[in-house]
Amino acid sequence: MIPFLRYHDSKAAIAFLEEGFGLKSHLVVENEGVVVHAQVALGRGLVMLSDVASSDGADALMTTPADAGKPTGGVYVVIDEDVDAHAARAKAAGATIVRPPADQEYGGRDYTCLDPEGNIWSFGTYDPWAG
Repeated sequence: MIPFLRYHDSKAAIAFLEEGFGLKSHLVVENEGVVVHAQVALGRGLVMLSDVASSDGADALMTTPADAGKPTGGVYVVIDEDVDAHAARAKAAGATIVRPPADQEYGGRDYTCLDPEGNIWSFGTYDPWAG
């Protein structure tokens, strides 16, 4: 599965996702300065995103947390690095930590934050496909 998010400023979002979360820009498609489709990746995981100014296909049906008044979903990313260090890097880049790193009773350690446009992201070591 590949989640899809909307941003008012996808270029700034991509820069934040790279700096704060360690994701890598995989593809950015623009039309007259508007990001109509972009992909950021971590390993084999991928998130697609676009500007709200893009109104192509399903994009027109989606909005941003700011426009909706609150987040409407979230993304969980399995990481194989130190969760506390990841959270510190995300916070330093501008993320708002809403649930600090903690060990979970179902296994793994994770934290939850908001990116600068209010999308919910969780990062942790719990991998439901492992073992």
